[in-house]
Amino acid sequence: MKALVYQGPRDVRVMDMPDAKIERPTDVLVKIILTNICGSDLHMYEGRTNMESGRILGHENLGEVVEIGKAVDRIKIGDKVCLPFNIGCGFCKNCERGLTGYCLIANPGMAGAAYGFAGMGPFSGGQAEYLRVPYGDFNCLKLPPDSEEKFNDYVMLSDVFPTGYHATQLAGVLPGETVVIYGAGPVGLMAAHSASIKGASQIMVVDRHKDRLALAEEAGAIAIDDSDGSGVDQIMELTKGKGADRGCECVGYQCCDKAGHEVPNLTMNNLVETVRATGSIGVVGVFIPEDPGAKDKLAKQGQMAFDFGKFWIKGQRIATGQANVKAYNRQLRDLIAAGKANPSFIVSHELPLEQAPEAYKNFDERKDGWTKVLLRPGA
Repeated sequence: MKALVYQGPRDVRVMDMPDAKIERPTDVLVKIILTNICGSDLHMYEGRTNMESGRILGHENLGEVVEIGKAVDRIKIGDKVCLPFNIGCGFCKNCERGLTGYCLIANPGMAGAAYGFAGMGPFSGGQAEYLRVPYGDFNCLKLPPDSEEKFNDYVMLSDVFPTGYHATQLAGVLPGETVVIYGAGPVGLMAAHSASIKGASQIMVVDRHKDRLALAEEAGAIAIDDSDGSGVDQIMELTKGKGADRGCECVGYQCCDKAGHEVPNLTMNNLVETVRATGSIGVVGVFIPEDPGAKDKLAKQGQMAFDFGKFWIKGQRIATGQANVKAYNRQLRDLIAAGKANPSFIVSHELPLEQAPEAYKNFDERKDGWTKVLLRPGA
């Protein structure tokens, strides 16, 4: 089968790879229809992780079931399914509590497993023609019979839509509240979309890229252009000096200042500044235990200079971590089906798998207009 294979920093290639196949009775084999490039893929693409060469990338996947293992009962051949990026067993202590992003079985020795991701188990990714899905009955989200016309929406259920929604859950967003979101990438835009669905009265999205800020406005948010470093002042003015009720961090450890220099603690400290006293913050941007590619000593060890004193004196709360996709994907699927959610508004490019290396390059360089890339292996 054709697949996108990681070779090394900024070197990905479409190659012939062994066909994905059923390996265990609980497996499902999916023919990939759509697979997205995620901002998290760029951490590996840039060589900022311990990703091994020769592995297939891709954790945002949607496709058609073409084969099932002997122990698979619920999922049938021909079903159209979306796959959560995190792989859960369905029966460990964490999965039973709904914490499928921290499965204790799928990736022995670590809480959490995912497709085509550094440190998240040996599982191949879905930027390929076929994908093996472990624990298929549990991990496959069946799509409605008329799903084909909304595939671009439903594929967002694999990661970015649930992750954006998770940011608002971690922050505790309630109807009528004000929300500030740092990052207008796909996840930040989905956080804005989710906050709107939840009935937030004022949504502010902070970024430096005008094309992404335009999409934030499309999602009903106030675009805060921080290219001159005035973002904090703009938010405080909009909230009459009090700060927002809730805040979402959707950038992660590679956030940059107005000059484009990486400052890993910037968004976190800005959130402490711009969220009101006793407000809460949800952090879904990726922060890692160690970053050998970082330029400062603390960041190399996955640490940061955090304004804890101000955080404490304001009585704020923080909740963090990757999204447990299955906690949300059914409800969000039904919102899409009912026309109440349309996450595909972030899509900028649909390309055949063969153009994936070029797409990675443009997405990594934050080229104007490259907001979300969908790949079609069968195109």
